[in-house]
Amino acid sequence: MKVKKIAKANNAFQYPLLLKNLLNYSLMLTPENEIIYRDKVRYNYFEFNKRVRRLANLFKRFGIDGGETIAVMDYDSHRYLESYFAIPCTGNVLHTINWRLSASQILYTINHAEDTVILVHADFLPVLEGFASEMTTVKKIVVLTEDGIVPPTKLKIEGEYEQLLAQESEEYEFPDFDEDAVASTFYTTGTTGNPKGVFFSHRQIMLHSLGLCGTFGIIDGACRVKSSDTYMPLTPFFHVHGWGFPFLATAMGMKQVLVGKFEPEMVLKLFMLEKPTFSHCVPTILQMLVMHPAAQQLDLTRWKVIIGGSALPKALCRVALQRGVDIITGYGMSETCPILTTSFISPAQMKNDIEWQIEARTRAGIPAMMVDLKIIDDEGKEVSKDDQSMGEITARTPWLTQGYFNEPEKSEELWRGGYLHTGDVAVINEKNVVKIADRIKDVIKTGGEWISSIDLENLIGQHAAIAEVAVVGVPDAKWGERPHAMVVLKQGHSLSHEELKAFLGQFVESGTINKWAVPDTVDFTAAIPKTSVGKMDKKVIRGNLLKL
Repeated sequence: MKVKKIAKANNAFQYPLLLKNLLNYSLMLTPENEIIYRDKVRYNYFEFNKRVRRLANLFKRFGIDGGETIAVMDYDSHRYLESYFAIPCTGNVLHTINWRLSASQILYTINHAEDTVILVHADFLPVLEGFASEMTTVKKIVVLTEDGIVPPTKLKIEGEYEQLLAQESEEYEFPDFDEDAVASTFYTTGTTGNPKGVFFSHRQIMLHSLGLCGTFGIIDGACRVKSSDTYMPLTPFFHVHGWGFPFLATAMGMKQVLVGKFEPEMVLKLFMLEKPTFSHCVPTILQMLVMHPAAQQLDLTRWKVIIGGSALPKALCRVALQRGVDIITGYGMSETCPILTTSFISPAQMKNDIEWQIEARTRAGIPAMMVDLKIIDDEGKEVSKDDQSMGEITARTPWLTQGYFNEPEKSEELWRGGYLHTGDVAVINEKNVVKIADRIKDVIKTGGEWISSIDLENLIGQHAAIAEVAVVGVPDAKWGERPHAMVVLKQGHSLSHEELKAFLGQFVESGTINKWAVPDTVDFTAAIPKTSVGKMDKKVIRGNLLKL
């Protein structure tokens, strides 16, 4: 194919897509808006920019001149947000440590990422102390505190964050460099082996931010995000850049409310004081908040929430809509930066009945801007858009990780055929609306038929006595696998296996599910195991069942 190129002026500037440009724009719209941390700290974007530059100068004093990996091990805070910009904008790599991993996994990620500096909250000092002698690349440790007091520690530290920042200049000119330079890395856990390191360039994060801007800003529909919103993220900053929204919120100068260590009482206090209008979280966090006794009197009618990480149960969606929450589903994964799809409900459709709303809002939705998404079968062919044919979601976008850090074989497996393979099974309809059926490893295969554990969880979760449910497949000599349900009941309610089977009978009669999809066994329990990012940990559930 022939294309035409135009001669460029000798002095024409090739504008690099660097995160410093998002930071600079934070002073353009409403720099008087505040960034708030719990009930402890509040300052505006003028002060934020000064603090980011002070942090950049601290790295310079440490002798770091770009190309190093600097880790952060903190709760969602103003300090973390400062690191989101100061670290990559100085040409270094931001490593967001998942402090919910086991100590051995945290050590692995620190060594594998080749961290030079760690900014660590005082609460996590004992974790680092436990393997201090095994950290092979760490040279400097800065302690983040709530009160300026560093607890006694065996670690050699450079000092306390605020005290060190106070010594630095607030003047710093962020340089230009290659937009393909790595800006961030973090680690995703799989079913086996060590966590895998994904990485993203400045260009990728910039384009993801612009993709969010178009998908959630210009397109008219449910849960749209505006610069006038008050943003309160309820997703850990260590998890896929807080889903990318902290970058966008900062560039747009939104008022930001950062909750720190997650405590329902503090979140509710901040909700009453700061009146957030936009959040994102996993279903378990939303359920915890809307079911909390103190939340029953809160006005939630101005609150917009994107649910991701795992499927939004229809029962929880119903409760949220009844409380006036504008709720939708987003879909993506660590490797995708993360946004791939979102629910789309136009203003005209929002007038429809609640059952239609629940169905539309709990689907993964349509591909976001600049997302080339295909659902393929075992032979690599696209499935029919009939809302029935299942296949694996594969994707191309400008912001997908290009591989796993220092793991070429796993990288090639991820990108086989030139598309990133998500490992998620889905269907798609003629309007390009995607519905997640399951993770490939979580699909229940019984008697040659596939059962979606997510669909079963949605049906079971509609029982009035059930607060939470997880469904997994367990080995069966005759059928290969059979569905097993793990159920948490609402306080003060009771339910038997036979009563649950009778409840599911209505869905069998209506043809919603087949008789053989009804779980053979049910465990009633006080809690369901969760992963480090709040998803139901089906690997642990299956493992526990196999031990019985």
